[in-house]
Amino acid sequence: MQRREFITLLGCTAAGWPLAARAQQPAKPVVGVVGGQSSDADKSNVAAFHRGLNETGYVDGQNVTVEYHWLDGQYDRVPALMADLVRRRVAVIATTGSVVAALAAKAATATIPIVFTSGNDPIGSGLVASLNRPGGNATGVAMLTTNLEPKRLGLLHELFPGASLFGALLNPKLPLATAQARALTEAARTLGQQVVLLNASSDAELDNALAALARQRVAAVLVAGDPFFDSRRDRIIALAAQQRLPAIYQFREYAVAGGLMSYGVSLSEAYRQVGIYAARVINGTKPADLPVVQSLKFELVINLKTAKALDLSISPAVLAIADEVIE
Repeated sequence: MQRREFITLLGCTAAGWPLAARAQQPAKPVVGVVGGQSSDADKSNVAAFHRGLNETGYVDGQNVTVEYHWLDGQYDRVPALMADLVRRRVAVIATTGSVVAALAAKAATATIPIVFTSGNDPIGSGLVASLNRPGGNATGVAMLTTNLEPKRLGLLHELFPGASLFGALLNPKLPLATAQARALTEAARTLGQQVVLLNASSDAELDNALAALARQRVAAVLVAGDPFFDSRRDRIIALAAQQRLPAIYQFREYAVAGGLMSYGVSLSEAYRQVGIYAARVINGTKPADLPVVQSLKFELVINLKTAKALDLSISPAVLAIADEVIE
């Protein structure tokens, strides 16, 4: 072979290398995130999820692809969505803000890893066999959210010690709503109070329920933990202000957005942990070997701006136990 022919052949071969290399590169793993809220309501928590991924070496768009699917409180969409994620064999299914989604993922696949956040007991609901040894294909973060309704009612009692009537807003479509109602009724009885329970699972019902509670002159309202309510956070806060109803919510994000007060776990920290676990699963760790993380940090946040707008005076005793006061 003459030198010129050899150089030409070598050039043609080298030109083909990038295409061949690209063809051999494995596709980026896909993390299918199923959120119980909406993209607008969950922006800060999405950022926390990405921080968790980044801490473990993964960046969306570079070496992993993150797909978001927002339920917006519409639980009837879950089975079809899970079936699609299973059919496409995503690397991980991450369910945030809804135990309904986590249970649907468990029902849809026994092989694709699942990383969840759960607001109720993950053992009692059947997500895992135990916290230390989850077993199966699921692990995640156990957050006390719906179980804290009695504590939130107690905080309202401390804020309004002379009040005899409070209101509570629940979503009847949430599978845990019956347990929430029962816990609130029992807590009110223990405190020697009455609580009016009203249901809402649509925007129109939210409007009507808060207006009804205002007409009944409740001292304050407890907005129960629910992903649908989280997706309507700004609407609920605005309606409460319009009706001049003091209200307590489950997450800090409500108080930051203008709600009077909140008590619950750190949601952003839970999302960050889901990101860390999703990355570890992609790296090859089995969910069965990742203990369920328990959220033990609770935050009481009080918004004094909102209190002033409602002409409320927060007692020094209540302010003293607050973890954060927004002035």
